[in-house]
Amino acid sequence: MARKIAPVAHGDQLSMTDHLDELRGRLVSLLIVFAVALGLAFWQNNRILDIVNAPLPKGLVPATFGVAEAFTATLIVSIYAAVIAILPFIIYHVYAFSIPALSPSERRVALPLLLLAPLLFVAGVVFGYYAVLPAAMHFLLSFNADQFNIQVRAREYYSFFGLTLVSIGVLFQIPVAVLIGVRLKLFTPAQLSANRRYAVLVIAVVAMLLPGTDPVTMMIIFLPLLALYEGSIVLARLVDRPPDEPTEP
Repeated sequence: MARKIAPVAHGDQLSMTDHLDELRGRLVSLLIVFAVALGLAFWQNNRILDIVNAPLPKGLVPATFGVAEAFTATLIVSIYAAVIAILPFIIYHVYAFSIPALSPSERRVALPLLLLAPLLFVAGVVFGYYAVLPAAMHFLLSFNADQFNIQVRAREYYSFFGLTLVSIGVLFQIPVAVLIGVRLKLFTPAQLSANRRYAVLVIAVVAMLLPGTDPVTMMIIFLPLLALYEGSIVLARLVDRPPDEPTEP
């Protein structure tokens, strides 16, 4: 029988079986929420498909080339929509499961970061939808358009759409990753500043490796990621201030 999901204090001692039971209970909860979200997304698939197809040039509709492809393409879109919708719930369970290992002072640091993570993910998805995808579609579908009969296969477009948005949402977690690394003493704000040129190179490579990214959209992705990195250094300096020295009695 799965252990009841309940808050665990920092000093509580749980056996391995208790931890596994708690993990199983949380996974079951996530699966139930995902199933509900997937059902709702599939029910409203026409509206979701209208949103997903909007970045395509006017009049261009994704094509299917198989008997079942319309169904499978719709299912893929519904899965992506469900995952994005339940992300805050996933982050909550990750936090609730790992929080007992943190001291009260560490919890005060971890909680704002974990609240920031879903907001950054949503910001990345919105940025990808309104800035990256339209630019990518315009460049890729107009390139040598007079030399090709350009059609868009539904399955490939929806995979491209979902992977691009999820990837950008994950990349927008740079501030959270940097702040966690600073709090864990893996590196310091001074080291981040001193190695800025390496970070710029890594960000450029990552922006280039995103699904189907062309030079134009690569720059559209690169610039906000670089700004997030620079902003992370500023935040890291704020959270890395040394504690006040204890006064002598």
